[in-house]
Amino acid sequence: MYIRVNVIAGAKRELVKRISPDRYAVSVREPAERNMANTRVKEVLAGELGISAKAIRLISGHTSPHKIFSVPLEISH
Repeated sequence: MYIRVNVIAGAKRELVKRISPDRYAVSVREPAERNMANTRVKEVLAGELGISAKAIRLISGHTSPHKIFSVPLEISH
């Protein structure tokens, strides 16, 4: 299953907002450099979905605020 995520990197607070079953808005404190924000977004999504961060893969949007992640279908909410 694919999840679309709009990311705000370098925010003052971390925030996860579920917009629809396959769309999220995530704010993270890490800056958008050296893959730090992407790594933290994966960790935050994993916590929200109750799965391991290793089960989530970034499919597209490595340098964009609009990202698509792949999540195992049988585990996702």
